[in-house]
Amino acid sequence: MKKRALISVSDKTGVVEFAKGLVALGYEIISTGGTAKALSAAGVKNIGISDITGFPECLDGRVKTLHPAVHAGLLARRDLPDHMKQLEDLNINTIDVVAVNLYPFKQTIMKEGVSMEEAIENIDIGGPTMLRSAAKNYKGVCVVVDPADYETVLTHLKEGTLSEEVRFGLMYKVFQHTAVYDTMISTYMREKMGLRFPDQITFAYEKKQALRYGENPQQEAAFYEEAMPKSGSLARAEQLQGKELSYNNINDTNGALDLLREFSDTAVVACKHANPCGVGIGKNVLEAYKTAYECDPVSIFGGIVAVNRTVDGKTAEEMVKIFLEIVVAPDFTKDALEIFKNKPNLRVLRLPDISSPVSQNSYDMKKVYGGLLVQDHDRTLYDEKAVKVVTKRAPSKEEIKQLAFAYKVVKHAKSNAIVVAKDNAAIGVGGGQTNRIWAAQQAIEHAGERVKGAVLASDAFFPFPDCVEAAAAAGITAIIQPGGSVRDQESIDACDKYNIAMVFVEQRHFKH
Repeated sequence: MKKRALISVSDKTGVVEFAKGLVALGYEIISTGGTAKALSAAGVKNIGISDITGFPECLDGRVKTLHPAVHAGLLARRDLPDHMKQLEDLNINTIDVVAVNLYPFKQTIMKEGVSMEEAIENIDIGGPTMLRSAAKNYKGVCVVVDPADYETVLTHLKEGTLSEEVRFGLMYKVFQHTAVYDTMISTYMREKMGLRFPDQITFAYEKKQALRYGENPQQEAAFYEEAMPKSGSLARAEQLQGKELSYNNINDTNGALDLLREFSDTAVVACKHANPCGVGIGKNVLEAYKTAYECDPVSIFGGIVAVNRTVDGKTAEEMVKIFLEIVVAPDFTKDALEIFKNKPNLRVLRLPDISSPVSQNSYDMKKVYGGLLVQDHDRTLYDEKAVKVVTKRAPSKEEIKQLAFAYKVVKHAKSNAIVVAKDNAAIGVGGGQTNRIWAAQQAIEHAGERVKGAVLASDAFFPFPDCVEAAAAAGITAIIQPGGSVRDQESIDACDKYNIAMVFVEQRHFKH
């Protein structure tokens, strides 16, 4: 039987060179549609698919390769005489090489205003079917889904060394590719249906970069981006300088970006181990950075700094005075970038859409051994209409402003969490404690002398009045918390005793 290769690709990258290489090795080329035209235009002789099937393409090209003359040639096992005899009796030739990539479904649905009809028309049927047939019979068929493999395949074919190991690797890439392709389709349909938590769910990711190691050197790791990229995500950032991002860098920066999205004012967020250690807003970036820095000058050392405005030269001069792992912002002035060059290991990331809200279609996920926890992102802070003053004294306008600021920060600190805020700065953060009073004591201690006249936020209710007692002793004047404890009244009474204003917002923000 003649050596034949079937080539039908949407991505034409390198296909002409690949076809020419196969022809030089004695292969006849079978092709379809636009690929056939591209090959013919390049002088590569090819046979139309209809000449193989004896049946015309029909239904606007929807049916052309779905035919026994194609799939029998792909699926026949070369090691089974009965299979080969049947091919001979049916006058069907084997197909030995398949190069197929699929209709651009991802690119189609990413276009603004794309219709459901257009999306459906870009669901490939024949392509995945051919790929799966060829991959199933990988011992007899060389199947190529990635143009990056064309040169490797040609080299092995020339040398006669297309081993089973190489074929198996190509087969794996096919099933991985079609799985991602089908996942993108099902995700698109699921979102159109508004179905958030179906009985079965799949997610598609593409490798963004290999990492040197995970949380610790003994753990291997990689960073993957969602196959359908999300605006404002760290995976979209452009690294302008500095060392390669590590696993911990990525995790910590993601935490900083989550908190930064809470602010529309000029804001700077500093994080350490994904916990906020400095948050400030100001009239300009320099003021906001200084405010954030002064929250905790110790913890910010070696931390992550996220900014929602362009970083200028004066701010960069302040930043390089200490060791920072990462600075991420929507942009940087030329002066700022020149100053950062003095710290070559500092990772500088540009993320133009840094303030984009979290997509309504995205999920917050935590992997557990043998399973996956999936939930909506915690997108809201609290309903202002639901804010309830529960004490005799109502907070002042300035206290209300500072309470809202503090609650934005405490939402992103690990539970149990308490935040003390004053003058648009998080001056004390107590996070990740096993009881709430410890978190309160930690936050108050960190606030130091600035604590007098400050406000306090709690991510969940007070089970006892001990946090109020600690706040009163420190000189805190107002408290914001969700409420909902069976012992709320004890905390309310304690606030009234010390003339502390307290509001309930009826929405907690656990972050485990």
